[in-house]
Amino acid sequence: MYDPKGNGKDKAVQSVQFTEVEPPSHLRGIVHRYLELKTESPLQEDYRFHALPDACSYVVFDQMNPNVTGVAKLRAESEEFNLGTSFHFINIRFLPGVWQSENEHIIYGMLDRPYVGTLPLIELNREITTRGFDASQPLLTQLVEQLIESKHVAANPVTEKIFQHLDDIHNVADMAECVGISARQLQRTLKRTTDFTPHDFLKVLRVQQSLNGKDTWSYADQSHFIHSFRRATGYTPGKYAKKFDV
Repeated sequence: MYDPKGNGKDKAVQSVQFTEVEPPSHLRGIVHRYLELKTESPLQEDYRFHALPDACSYVVFDQMNPNVTGVAKLRAESEEFNLGTSFHFINIRFLPGVWQSENEHIIYGMLDRPYVGTLPLIELNREITTRGFDASQPLLTQLVEQLIESKHVAANPVTEKIFQHLDDIHNVADMAECVGISARQLQRTLKRTTDFTPHDFLKVLRVQQSLNGKDTWSYADQSHFIHSFRRATGYTPGKYAKKFDV
């Protein structure tokens, strides 16, 4: 199954806490993890969060400003966000392709503005700030269940089949064949549900697989892998491993 690594935590900064928790079993085809990212004390310098491309959708809750919440996605290249010297976020990371609503406004990159959509995210964020991460997880589960009922999110059979056959996919043609649809249908489906082209979706999967220990998965040779990894993250694999915990 696809197991995205959503961030690179700078090894030089010890007072930043990153916690991942699995959702309840009945949501694991929809949600990858519940996440918390926070400073334990104010940092001496601004913290630059290195967000890896992961094809997931996020619902983000800023615990330091309850009005700042919403739905966010990342692009096919890694991004660095300046989070300042103090921050506290709780997120829901949805699996790629499960976010179905075309009416909800999506932020690409860092979410830092008050929410203006129709979901009850501000009210929920205010409740979460009074509980803490552990006690808030049932509330996050309730929100996901509401999003399923309202058809904002749903399991995606196309991306599910891709994840099940990752080791057999070496190019976009393989991806279309394993799903059992034409390349044109694959293009439309992935663009609609992930906002990625098949080529970019495959690139993201390759980077994520390499971070799970499959360093040359689907690459013709080691130099091709290093070049592709650097294009997606800004670092060679060796330099990335020295700088970040993933």
